[in-house]
Amino acid sequence: MILRLTTLIFIMAVSSVSAVHASELLVEKKSFTTKNFATVSGEVIPEVTIGWEAYGELNEAKDNVILITHFFSGNSHAAGKYTPNDPQSGYWDAIIGPGKAIDTNKYYVLSSDTLVNAFPHLPHVITTGPASINPKTGKPYGLDFPVVTIRDFVNVQHALVTSLGINKLHAVVGASMGSLQALEWSAAYPDMVERMVSVIGAGAMDAWTITALEHWARPIKLDPNWNHGNYYDGEAPLQGLASTLTMITQQAMHPVAFNQSSPKQETLPKAALESVTNGLPATDFWFGAAAKNAPLADANHILYLVRANQLFVAGHEQDLATGLSKVKAKTLFLPAKNDLLLQPYLAKQAVEILKEQDKAPQYAEIDGIFGHLDGVYNIQSKATELAEFINQ
Repeated sequence: MILRLTTLIFIMAVSSVSAVHASELLVEKKSFTTKNFATVSGEVIPEVTIGWEAYGELNEAKDNVILITHFFSGNSHAAGKYTPNDPQSGYWDAIIGPGKAIDTNKYYVLSSDTLVNAFPHLPHVITTGPASINPKTGKPYGLDFPVVTIRDFVNVQHALVTSLGINKLHAVVGASMGSLQALEWSAAYPDMVERMVSVIGAGAMDAWTITALEHWARPIKLDPNWNHGNYYDGEAPLQGLASTLTMITQQAMHPVAFNQSSPKQETLPKAALESVTNGLPATDFWFGAAAKNAPLADANHILYLVRANQLFVAGHEQDLATGLSKVKAKTLFLPAKNDLLLQPYLAKQAVEILKEQDKAPQYAEIDGIFGHLDGVYNIQSKATELAEFINQ
């Protein structure tokens, strides 16, 4: 659920990783619209529009499709560049492209923005959410937008995929919140999904993780400018939003990587001794970076994404075992060994249930110092296992 584009620092870090793998792919952002979209909550959104992009060529049988589902703060830009001069490739450019683990010489790789994307003000993000105009009022939805779930994200993607005449997915692969979507795809459309890869993911949210996610929502709700979601005609709750983005970044990183990325800590800095209202080098660095990035996000969108993740259980059934009983796809789970956000036990829980159901899931842990973010930074360390699983 989480990852990338949460702060300026985050963007710089991903950019430095992607730069090692100079992308040869040039991609175009496209738009898809579906009408009268019925949500899991029972409400109908008159019009839903999302962005999407694709890499590789769709074969005549339309059976070489791999769907990439993105994380909490990400978008559909999974690989390649929009122009040759773009400073940054897509977040998984290390594993998506000609001859890479997800080989675009073989596969048609498709990726879409989600509903209520966290960063709707980024130039290449296309999404419908609380900041969108409600056709009934001519004003932004705000909290009148219906609560949406991971299943709703999947159902919008299903509408996109079927509109292209695609009725079979060779694989669905996603990291973090994307892993929830990948697993939900395999439970919601079991006859359509042949392989599922969950990277830094979970089968269901537990009380610990739900409460951790709630910490992301509270600073926004406590910002006076939030005004119960009615801020589109006034000042956005950017202070609360910046605090949320900082917390997301910190929780997504292991202390080793976070400390290495922080400025050197002074001993008894003068300003900190003068007043408790003054910052410290680390807090000024991280909160300052988040404040610069906050205008690209939308506070209500963040709240809706938090709730979608909090509500997740694969299959959207009363219990995880019932949801997983629907899965027919071959499955591979790749949690990060040092993940403190979606800890490996959450993936192991799903794996154990699938084993009890005689479904032979595969499991391997990603090692590294970045914690949850190893699902992006160190995904190439599992390139061989990923390629073998996809090609088998």
